[in-house]
Amino acid sequence: MKVVRVASIACLVLWSVTAAAQGYPEKAIRMIVPFPAGGGSDTAGRAIAQRLAERFGQPVVVENRVGAAGSIGADHAARAPADGYTILLGSTSELTQYPLVNRQIRYDPVHDFVPISMVGTIPLVLVVHSSLPANSVADLIRLARARPGDIDFGSAGVGATTHLAVEHFMLVAKIKLRHVPYKGSPQATADLVAGHVQMAIPTMPAALPFIETRRIRALAVTTAERTAVLPDVPTMQEAGVKGYVNVLWAGVLAPKGTPDAIVKRLHSEIVSALQSEGVRKVLAARGATPKPSTPEEFAAFIKAELDKWSQVVKQAKVSIGG
Repeated sequence: MKVVRVASIACLVLWSVTAAAQGYPEKAIRMIVPFPAGGGSDTAGRAIAQRLAERFGQPVVVENRVGAAGSIGADHAARAPADGYTILLGSTSELTQYPLVNRQIRYDPVHDFVPISMVGTIPLVLVVHSSLPANSVADLIRLARARPGDIDFGSAGVGATTHLAVEHFMLVAKIKLRHVPYKGSPQATADLVAGHVQMAIPTMPAALPFIETRRIRALAVTTAERTAVLPDVPTMQEAGVKGYVNVLWAGVLAPKGTPDAIVKRLHSEIVSALQSEGVRKVLAARGATPKPSTPEEFAAFIKAELDKWSQVVKQAKVSIGG
């Protein structure tokens, strides 16, 4: 009798989950974006959210929960009910970089989330203030070697993508620069433009308006190939920094335990959104490349990125929070 009762309970649970998935969604969905409104992640998230809302017939509300290199928003998403009504637009920073730098964060980027699909990649770009006498990456490296620790670079904070991208550059180029962390990318970019710091590796969307007005100078993009947005700017590898390829990537995840049927539905609709002309235009305007994936491909990619950045963090000896 006990075996029959357990089997009955299991069947009832399975039926309840299946029924819930078939009716999904029956109310608004929250998309947690761990960065400020108006940034690259936020813009991509809102474009996808709008498309999902059209397909689902339910609102998909973007909720910006910012701070600590995106980890505040990720932590909130990890602790949300696993019912498909909270999803995370996760990225390089809070999933594969900051957790390696700050061991006190409460979520596990691999075990606390269910990957749904990659969204896309956004190039980074090595830029310098116009006053710095460096017209190429080679010039910058020579200058840094002649003045070790005298050139300041700004970032969105310790452990953020814009910090670790420069740490990686320093390791590969064998140079020393001085880190000036800010509370976020807007502040770091503003001080770069003002000349308070001399160089940075920000995202292309953040830097592009100031590159176009020649207030900062682009020396190289961090992608494997040149970008259509800055076709005359060489890649880091073309500029002599062999093996250096870094991009900011984003993807959609759900809290661990979200039913498979809901994950499959979300995956199907997100891939469809990324294939739509409207979403692709929004991403292209930010220099981003759509990169839809299967949940399995996204999971493997996250693990590979963790392996990569763990080596950079270890070699650069970057750590906060004990």
